[in-house]
Amino acid sequence: MEDFQTYLDNIWKIVMEQGLNILMALVVLVIGLSVVKFITKTFKKMLSKKDVDESLRPFLTSVVGSLLKVMLFISVAGMVGIEMTSFIAILGAAGLAVGLALQGSLSNFAGGVLILIMKPFKVGDFIEANGYAGVVREIQVFYTYITTGQNQEIIIPNGSLSNNAVKNFSFHGTRRIDMTFGIGYTDSIDEAKKILTDIIGSDERVLKDPAFSIFIEALADSSVNFHVRAWSSNAEYWNIVNGLNEKVKKAFDAANIGIPFPQMDVHVHNS
Repeated sequence: MEDFQTYLDNIWKIVMEQGLNILMALVVLVIGLSVVKFITKTFKKMLSKKDVDESLRPFLTSVVGSLLKVMLFISVAGMVGIEMTSFIAILGAAGLAVGLALQGSLSNFAGGVLILIMKPFKVGDFIEANGYAGVVREIQVFYTYITTGQNQEIIIPNGSLSNNAVKNFSFHGTRRIDMTFGIGYTDSIDEAKKILTDIIGSDERVLKDPAFSIFIEALADSSVNFHVRAWSSNAEYWNIVNGLNEKVKKAFDAANIGIPFPQMDVHVHNS
């Protein structure tokens, strides 16, 4: 009973000695959290006014808010008598342990920081990476989300994206169309070239600068191959490519120009 009473007396003594400090620390903590929230909101509005990239705003806001909260908690801990040297040493040891356990996640985090700062691609770009191709829907700190042409959601770790090649089809705003059309050796080269020139030249979606070009790419085994190079905006690329095949086939048919295809002749000899 005496031991329990002594225990209570010690607690009461600590409360009396540190009570004011604890009370002040709680007041500072509550006020400080409100101030951090206000600063974070203000910082977010400032980023919007400065036209900072939309994918970068949540990350920067989160970093600023986290740093301010850490500084606040360290200040509160000092007010209640916790030694800062020991506290920082504990945090360092804990950080090292967590870092070793979460190496993959930290790699993704570092990759996300690099992507958001260096901007090799942004939301809305069409990219190809890690064997997947699609439109970037969202860039988070740890993962990037892309949507494929089949409306599949692909989640790629940022560590992998930052350490491997990424093909960004939307980076320059325009794309070059490269297509090959074959005709038979008995067909007229001049007539075929004129048909291709008329089709591409009359398509308003094809850019005038740089100008398109049509030339004989190869004298293949069974065909004379024309190569077409033209430029378009990213938005119209697939529309032009898909429509061009149909237009050329119909025009060649109307002009009796054949498009060769692989054939095999089998000769049977009776002995």
